[in-house]
Amino acid sequence: MNLAISPARDVAIDNDWWRGAVIYQIYPRSYQDSNGDGIGDLRGIVQRLPYITSLGVDAIWISPFFTSPMKDFGYDVSDYCDVDPMFGSLADFDAVVETAHRLGIRVMIDLVLSHTSDAHPWFAQSRADRTNDKANWYVWADPKPDGTPPNNWLSIFGGSAWHWDARREQYYLHNFLVSQPDLNFHEPAVQDALLDVARFWLNLGCDGFRLDTINFYMHDAELRDNPALPPEMRNATIAPSVNPYNHQEHLYDKNHPDNVKFLARLRAVMEPFGAAAVGEVGDAQRGLEIMGQYTAGDDLMQMCYAFEFLAKDQPTAQRIVDVMTKVDAVAADGWACWAFSNHDVMRHASRWNLPPAAQRLFATLIMCLRGSVCIYQGEELGLPEADVAFEDLQDPYGIEFWPEFKGRDGCRTPMVWEPSNQNGGFSDGQPWLPVASEHLHLAVAAQEDEPGALLHHYRKAIAFRHSHRALAVGDHDGLRATGDVVFFTRTDGDQTIFCAFNVSETPSDFDLPAGAWTPIGAGLGSAHVSADGRLHLGPWQVCLALKT
Repeated sequence: MNLAISPARDVAIDNDWWRGAVIYQIYPRSYQDSNGDGIGDLRGIVQRLPYITSLGVDAIWISPFFTSPMKDFGYDVSDYCDVDPMFGSLADFDAVVETAHRLGIRVMIDLVLSHTSDAHPWFAQSRADRTNDKANWYVWADPKPDGTPPNNWLSIFGGSAWHWDARREQYYLHNFLVSQPDLNFHEPAVQDALLDVARFWLNLGCDGFRLDTINFYMHDAELRDNPALPPEMRNATIAPSVNPYNHQEHLYDKNHPDNVKFLARLRAVMEPFGAAAVGEVGDAQRGLEIMGQYTAGDDLMQMCYAFEFLAKDQPTAQRIVDVMTKVDAVAADGWACWAFSNHDVMRHASRWNLPPAAQRLFATLIMCLRGSVCIYQGEELGLPEADVAFEDLQDPYGIEFWPEFKGRDGCRTPMVWEPSNQNGGFSDGQPWLPVASEHLHLAVAAQEDEPGALLHHYRKAIAFRHSHRALAVGDHDGLRATGDVVFFTRTDGDQTIFCAFNVSETPSDFDLPAGAWTPIGAGLGSAHVSADGRLHLGPWQVCLALKT
């Protein structure tokens, strides 16, 4: 593969590097296997960093690779300060950081702070009795007089969020799997220990964190019941529709107002390193408001993302306007990080049933929105959701709710590098999830040789964003919609760029705002602008113009 690598960028200069950055998410189990065991690893990431550099991204986010029983594939941590042997070693992490920095890419890692594995030594000590030094490190509660759980809180993975422990004769809280007990952030020693974890990785050269379930850190100390959520307010943004988790308004099991105090402490730890964080806000009703709270000012998190564009339905022009208008209202002093796909949702090429032209449009759109951007491995190839047979499923979430919800394995199948073998160049062994046969013709090597391939479009869109500061860091004038066309301008200093997107297969005629405009973005399929400012947008076509 002949990859043109841009000159290395100095990762030490700009502490504001995160603003407008493009971050590439790597699910390490599925990116590149370097030793033939069928599981991707850190050495595999090192091997593929030249490819990642060729995309033009600013940073990588690596999903968890810590020591873990892998019941939730690394999101159940048993040692925060070591690498699970299946992924390699701390020396291999050093190699990732060294190679990435040499190529001008920053390295963010996925910190899972709200809970640990039940195999973590902290939990083993905490559950031993009610008087030891870590007895209060997890959320323990006595049963009700009838022996039932202390309240009505539910787990995202199904059933009660409380599990009985015979050693202490108490329940412990688990917002996710039973094997993922929640840490007690009301205990100062817990916060101190987790801040030490952040320092450990920052001292190893990590440039920042993706913070898993950032709004789940702190619970209501009074353990009050969550109220019921009216059916008309329910949605499946956070949990599948068949999950009763959607039947509650989650006022007390997460979103605690004191959570921001911990975030301020974390930001103070990160600040001397010039590190940045992006928080995952998991809330179906108030995600944008919480994002605004957690990113307000200069002493909390730099970025957060909510789930508005990770939802099931393709965003219409009006939906895009509504989301961005609400962000302006509730997070004007904050900073969003947008994503269309990640390791927890169906790939958006399938979720929104997008033809190739629409995939190009949405790739261009996300690079023009105010905020930073996350793209998920394989998104740049246009990979559809893989159909994983029940007998091949690994995800406990999918196994629990099959067949109405098939889980997350379909977006986690291995990255495809070569079309010439059944494993797509991912591994010489049997992959942990099967490589989808329909992915092979979309492999990197096949697209490198095809000038019109989506991979090249992503490179162009990322480069276009980087070459126009108005798109990366500028303000916008408020989004508007007319029919299926969403439009706005982005401005930074004396640079103003007009952006219009026809998010449908129906052609549309459109007038540019008054003024002199020079068409730009021809390589992204931008529409021709007539002398009178009239333009015709074909199906899934964009218009990009520079004010002169």
